[in-house]
Amino acid sequence: MTERSKAVGTACPHLRMGHDPRLGVWWLESLTDREREVLLLLGTGLGNRELARELGIAERTVKAHIANIVGKTGQQTRTQAAIVSALAHAALCSDPSCIRHPVTMLDRHQPSAA
Repeated sequence: MTERSKAVGTACPHLRMGHDPRLGVWWLESLTDREREVLLLLGTGLGNRELARELGIAERTVKAHIANIVGKTGQQTRTQAAIVSALAHAALCSDPSCIRHPVTMLDRHQPSAA
């Protein structure tokens, strides 16, 4: 029985499609520091020209980094890699002042501990 067939009855679309969101970001170890930086910026929605300007590198180099990132993360497109970036922000961002854990709908409905 495949993982996908076991998860057919679940409400989670990730599990229904055979993807386990609990696996985390193990693939981050395969990225270079520069690829991690490019991936983090890719999640902001910048185009290649803006990424190159922000990083101080050639646009051709940005394209090479993105191709490497797409391959190493097991994605098929730049857009998929950008989504991965947004979802993995907490693991990618090293800025201690960054708000890494956005408020979820559940958090907003929790009663305050007064």
